[in-house]
Amino acid sequence: MTPPSPAIRRALLQFITVVIATGFLCLAVLGFMPSTTTRAEHLELAGHDSATLLFGLFQVSNLHNTVHLLFGIAGIIKARYFKGAHSYLLYGGMIYLVLAIMGVITPRNLPLNFLPLNTADNWLHLGLGATMISLMLILTPPTPTSNRL
Repeated sequence: MTPPSPAIRRALLQFITVVIATGFLCLAVLGFMPSTTTRAEHLELAGHDSATLLFGLFQVSNLHNTVHLLFGIAGIIKARYFKGAHSYLLYGGMIYLVLAIMGVITPRNLPLNFLPLNTADNWLHLGLGATMISLMLILTPPTPTSNRL
């Protein structure tokens, strides 16, 4: 079985970027909807103490939802070109890995902890970051190397 051509891999990477970005857009909208959040009346602007949970599991705030919205819009825009999609998956994945680490090591009462991040969020961010970077690595066509000195 032959591997997909570089053109197919590039197109697939761009398509995957659109899928991930669309997921962020959906999460943003769902995070603002009282029907998908528990304790929606306690939705905070920002901060670690938001009592609102998306699907009763993931801690959210207005800032958190807005970040998802902007991240989704950026992904849709970046997916138009291969290099944009590539950088979106790489740097977006790195951002989500940092968020996962930040959620684990940052004490909840520090001002640095401006996003509500609970254990479910931390695991989601870890998985999302690893998935985005893995997909970028798998779907990036190899660059031809030169034997010249």
